[in-house]
Amino acid sequence: MRLDKYLKVSRLIKRRTVANEACDGGLVQVNGRTVKASYDVKVGDVIALQFGARMVTVEVLSVQEVVRAADSATMYRQI
Repeated sequence: MRLDKYLKVSRLIKRRTVANEACDGGLVQVNGRTVKASYDVKVGDVIALQFGARMVTVEVLSVQEVVRAADSATMYRQI
């Protein structure tokens, strides 16, 4: 699954266009590398998101196309 879609489906970022812009702006890193929105997310990847002065780091636990809002937090573990 594409990184921008994963960020939207897991509800780490609210909209896919915002996720795409964050990736293009260099605010998203996967496994310590800045990546594009087209990066293929895999289980075990560590995603770091820069939200202003705050850094959020999560580990990917599952990759699913469709997830209910209540179950979206099971897709990752915050580090």
